[in-house]
Amino acid sequence: METVIILVFIFGYLAITLEHNLKIDKLIPALVMMAISWALISLGLEGFNEWFDSSQHALVDGFANMPLENISNPDESKMHIMEESLLHHLGKTAEILVFLLGAMTIVEIIDYFDGFSTIKGFVKTRKKTKILWIFSILAFILSAIIDNLTATIVLISILQKIVKDRDMRLWYAGLIIIAANAGGAWSPIGDVTTTMLWIGKKVTTSHLFVYLFLPSLVCMALPALIASFMPIFKGTLDVEEEVDDKPKSKFSSTMLYLGLGAIVFVPIFKTITHLPPYVGMMLSLGVVAIFAEMYSSSKFTLSDPSASEEDAHGHHSPVHSSLSKIELPSILFFLGILMAVAALESLGILFEFATTLQDNMPMLGTELHHTGVSDLVILLLGVASAVIDNVPLVAASLGMFSEPIDNELWHFVAYSAGTGGSMLIIGSAAGVVAMGMEKIDFFWYLKKISWLALIGFLAGAITFMFTRTIF
Repeated sequence: METVIILVFIFGYLAITLEHNLKIDKLIPALVMMAISWALISLGLEGFNEWFDSSQHALVDGFANMPLENISNPDESKMHIMEESLLHHLGKTAEILVFLLGAMTIVEIIDYFDGFSTIKGFVKTRKKTKILWIFSILAFILSAIIDNLTATIVLISILQKIVKDRDMRLWYAGLIIIAANAGGAWSPIGDVTTTMLWIGKKVTTSHLFVYLFLPSLVCMALPALIASFMPIFKGTLDVEEEVDDKPKSKFSSTMLYLGLGAIVFVPIFKTITHLPPYVGMMLSLGVVAIFAEMYSSSKFTLSDPSASEEDAHGHHSPVHSSLSKIELPSILFFLGILMAVAALESLGILFEFATTLQDNMPMLGTELHHTGVSDLVILLLGVASAVIDNVPLVAASLGMFSEPIDNELWHFVAYSAGTGGSMLIIGSAAGVVAMGMEKIDFFWYLKKISWLALIGFLAGAITFMFTRTIF
């Protein structure tokens, strides 16, 4: 039965990876894979000899000899342990999903007030290299606050209004992808995988910043520096001033800074109260929503100046409107993939794989301090994240390794999984959304951008290997 479950996972994973070829949204195979995996576990539960307790990160003693159901002592039964594990994994997954829902809603509220248009005012030059650095730095900072996917959408939308030459815009988009993924790695709210490690109590905000800010900065800056000397970025742009007929809300700047500040407040709230991050995110969402409702009751128009307030808002509050626009398919995808990986973890498959990997993988110069895991293992995880979605890779690493909180292994995992995806355009959410917005060809990116991303990834990894010896 274990072999069948592994095959279900592999085929489901292939369907996720090939979603563009199959023309099937990746959330569908993720949900099907999750449901079938747990159904097979339930049907074959009596025949399993091992069960992995994720809360204790150890195999359950005497699981093979337990009855399927035990009326006299329900706690000592395979069915009870499976139900408890399922509930445990659902709870941990729900923490991540509720957190993401809150963050997505705040970003949509900012966009409702056209807050991101304020960022366009930062670009006051026509020199190609200066624009490159402005967008790279903005992507690096913004992605650490509103996550790399949203930062990429915002900046490419602004880029489309500033740079009319599509060939030139593709180059900027490629560097934005690298910078956004690098920026998301050093912040607990900058990338889904880093958020998973943070909520899973594997990293803390302060140590994540100390260990990964410099490697991530190198990962962003070196490709941008190399690109600055390339012929394509020489000279100035022919910038066309675009006449925007859509009136800008007078609260756009206020909502931008309020929304970004509310998201940044979440790690601070967690540090002070020691409550799960989603509690702080709900508080931030509530505060932003209060101001959004207050401002929406003022007389301002987002569409036609002559339209009434009721017409402009379509009888919806900013919060209702924002909730209707969040990426629910992404939420369902994360639910499916995380619970599917949890199925493999519960059967002890990931635990056994990690043990085999650590015993047989050759060391790359040195192993990670206080662990039996080599640097090469984590670097390969980063390379794999360029081909395979990094969410299940990090979910698997949570089940494979048992190192304590803020162990350097977790920080290296956060860096590698977060930045390795830049090496292929399909390797990260930022790359996929940029691919859709600009119709970037896979092979164009492979030829023009991938080598820059690889240099940045390796340079950042070397920087991490150096900085970990200092702190």
